[in-house]
Amino acid sequence: MDYVLTTLFCLPLFYLLCIILKILDKRRHQNCYILDYQLYKPSDDRKLSTELSGDIIKRNKNLGLNEYKFLLKAIVSSGIGEETYAPKMVFEGREENPTHEDAIQEMEEFFEDSIGKLFQRTGIRPDMIDVLVVNVSMLTCMPSLSGRIINRYKMREDVKSYNLSGMGCSASLISINLVQSVFKSNKNQVALVITSECLTPNWYTGNDRSMILSNCLFRSGGCAMILTNKPCWVRKSMFKLKTMVRTHHGSKDEAYGCCLQTEDAQNRVGFRLGKTLPKNATRAFIDNLKETAPKILPMRELLRFATLSLARKTLQYVFGKSFNPARPVINFKTGIDHFCLHTGGKAVIDAVAQSLNLSQFDIEPARMTLHRFGNTSASSLWYVLGYMEAKKRLKKGDKLFMISFGAGFKCNSCLWEVVRDLEGEGNVWNECNIEDYPPKTLENPFMAKYGWIQDEDDATFKSL
Repeated sequence: MDYVLTTLFCLPLFYLLCIILKILDKRRHQNCYILDYQLYKPSDDRKLSTELSGDIIKRNKNLGLNEYKFLLKAIVSSGIGEETYAPKMVFEGREENPTHEDAIQEMEEFFEDSIGKLFQRTGIRPDMIDVLVVNVSMLTCMPSLSGRIINRYKMREDVKSYNLSGMGCSASLISINLVQSVFKSNKNQVALVITSECLTPNWYTGNDRSMILSNCLFRSGGCAMILTNKPCWVRKSMFKLKTMVRTHHGSKDEAYGCCLQTEDAQNRVGFRLGKTLPKNATRAFIDNLKETAPKILPMRELLRFATLSLARKTLQYVFGKSFNPARPVINFKTGIDHFCLHTGGKAVIDAVAQSLNLSQFDIEPARMTLHRFGNTSASSLWYVLGYMEAKKRLKKGDKLFMISFGAGFKCNSCLWEVVRDLEGEGNVWNECNIEDYPPKTLENPFMAKYGWIQDEDDATFKSL
């Protein structure tokens, strides 16, 4: 009788224990880790210097003197250095009439270099990939780019394949979010994420100032990364995803139209950067931070900010609106050790740095990435991350904050935790003589040569 009573008493406890273990096991498999990543460094014959940029501008017969001055000013003042990379057709003088094969070749060169190196360094075979996500915003082909990768590396028939386009510079975090969603419902998965941009079919040859700016800012680049939720691979992974926040202002007409692929008056297709871009980027950034801050900052910082904000409102109520004490500012450094900023341009980096009260040390990786590789669209975040790793800044337990902006208008951010001390092995920044960074000056060497353009007062350029 005692045995029966004991059994009846223990069965519910055993059942409850099984449920708890199942939940814990499920949560353990829902984590998202970056196992490794590989940045793309094109060959040296693709380097686009300021002098060559000037020659390319001269080749465009649609530009007048004012447009010529405007473009030169944009180039020498952009913060972009002399060793960024451009697609092959630019060096062959075929930017007005590139072929579809040129665009495919640009992507194939990136795939062959980065994916191959990543598989070789990690020891992961293509048939081990369960999920494949490719994001290239401005190239759509049939079969898709993800299909081409599957064919090239002979991946399994049951691989889950996703091909994202039109997502802009924030696409890589969207790809990560997609993988994270897959991981939540599938155990022991390995994902390959490819992020890049195809410049070949999107080189603008008209004279619309808001559209020719993209030629000055965007450069060739890309990143391939392997992610997993396998518990047995945690110790050899690099980063663990802690939180992800995506903000989309596409329902607002002004935000939707500030970054737009469209045609100019002569029916030339290009990418328009509107004058309202800074304002809409700021709005999206603020809304994103409002949702992100409670998830990543310690309670003491949130309480401090809330207390000061309440005190400020109380004083204004007592003494009237004429009494205007300083507005309290959240200290994001209380919960973040490193800031990985989107290299959308010198003005973008400065604006984010000012909003978050960041030091020159904090924004050095973003500035150096813009200087060495330019704005490589969705992959730019990972070059910033690569710089930090090559400089051996990333230590176990550090928190890394990524923020990116994209057409739509979107602002996406995420927080990573560094799983182990990183030494920068296999990092392309080591091929760039990382010891020489930061250089003594970021001033363009052709500033003196093109100094006569600095008196140009252009509201469009200033706003971007």
